[in-house]
Amino acid sequence: MKKRIYLETSFISYLVSEKQTRDMVIEANKQITREWWIKRKNDFELFISEFVIQEAKKGDSNASNKRILLLETLPILAATEEVLQLSEKFLRSKIIPKKAAQDSVHISISTIHGMDYLLTWNCTHIANAEIQKSINKICVTEGFEMPIICTPFELMGD
Repeated sequence: MKKRIYLETSFISYLVSEKQTRDMVIEANKQITREWWIKRKNDFELFISEFVIQEAKKGDSNASNKRILLLETLPILAATEEVLQLSEKFLRSKIIPKKAAQDSVHISISTIHGMDYLLTWNCTHIANAEIQKSINKICVTEGFEMPIICTPFELMGD
């Protein structure tokens, strides 16, 4: 049985981005994302949520269209009441600030739906080692197992 991955919006954005930048880290992350997609995507079951679609629709219309076209092929996980309640617990605890409420929802959706991994380039409020321990404590207290939150680089395999 394949492991299940929730793809957060930053992953999708890096995957389809054609806009060049002088930031070498961003360019390297985009390259790693494309390599992951070619080499690893078929090793997993991939999922998104309506929140990923909403975020992907924002910004430049050309880039947005590319993101949406890619997302049309992926199954959507529901934002249930349980998802919203867990997200609110993360926000009330102030582990994740209110301004990053969407990030809280991404973690909640992937947790409630039993994903094995949450794949993201958002290292501020999602793939952040300083907050993951606290998020995990809340998940365990609520009876859930938090997915492994990582970047494509960390899940590249051999």
